[in-house]
Amino acid sequence: MSDTPMTDINPEIPSLRDATLSLEAGVATLTFQRHDVRNALTGTGLVDDIVDTAEWVNRNSDVSVLIITGEGSAFSAGGNVKEMADRSGAFAGDVAEQAERYRQGIQRMPLAVTKIEVPVIAAVNGPAIGAGFDLANMCDIRLASNKAKFGETFVNLGIIPGDGGAWFLQRLIGYQKAAELTFTGRVIDALEAQQLGIVLEVTEPDQLLDKARVMAQEIAAKPAGALRLTKRLMKMAQRQELPDFLDLCAVFQGICHNDPDHLKAVNAMLEAMKK
Repeated sequence: MSDTPMTDINPEIPSLRDATLSLEAGVATLTFQRHDVRNALTGTGLVDDIVDTAEWVNRNSDVSVLIITGEGSAFSAGGNVKEMADRSGAFAGDVAEQAERYRQGIQRMPLAVTKIEVPVIAAVNGPAIGAGFDLANMCDIRLASNKAKFGETFVNLGIIPGDGGAWFLQRLIGYQKAAELTFTGRVIDALEAQQLGIVLEVTEPDQLLDKARVMAQEIAAKPAGALRLTKRLMKMAQRQELPDFLDLCAVFQGICHNDPDHLKAVNAMLEAMKK
């Protein structure tokens, strides 16, 4: 998770270049606004916007959930194919130069998103292709419009998932199915994505954000400190042995038992049981 400690001095919403960011009742919503290029992540300011949002969320104790979605017909088309054809922008230079462009460019996105301390919901409004698919898979929960499509399509262009997509997808659906999707570059619809466990729910397009907000509000109603610690534990459980993990759980539980929000929640439950 983030190395930046959460502060009680909540910073203002950052000024973003190609996205909008709002906060209401503990739920922050990041909306990509580059529908002119189908919300491509290269050749736009969206990676910077994602990184800035991640850092702001981690410093802001008023944020309990983050929703990421796209304006227009696409969630994100991933890389800008025209720039690839021109060998310009993120795709210019020799091997060493391109490697550094990836490190200083789109690879900042997975590092930032995986450090977000609150639950992240991807509301996938349309196609999530290439790096756009990978971004959705970096989130904790994915809800999709029935117009959404998903594809790990890098091999179709003669490249590899340079943003870490091969790391995320196999952890989400297992190696064999991830291999099939990655090696074939096949694009799947929202229903197949749901069947594979990539998407939790599929909705009509006009119901997607409402569905995401209802889920986000349910999560945001939980004690904020426990919520952040629970997400941290779930991430750490993926890479720790059980004895070490249980030691960490003991410490985090001690923190929770000494948090005033814990006593409020317990008393509220006791009162509800009397009714």
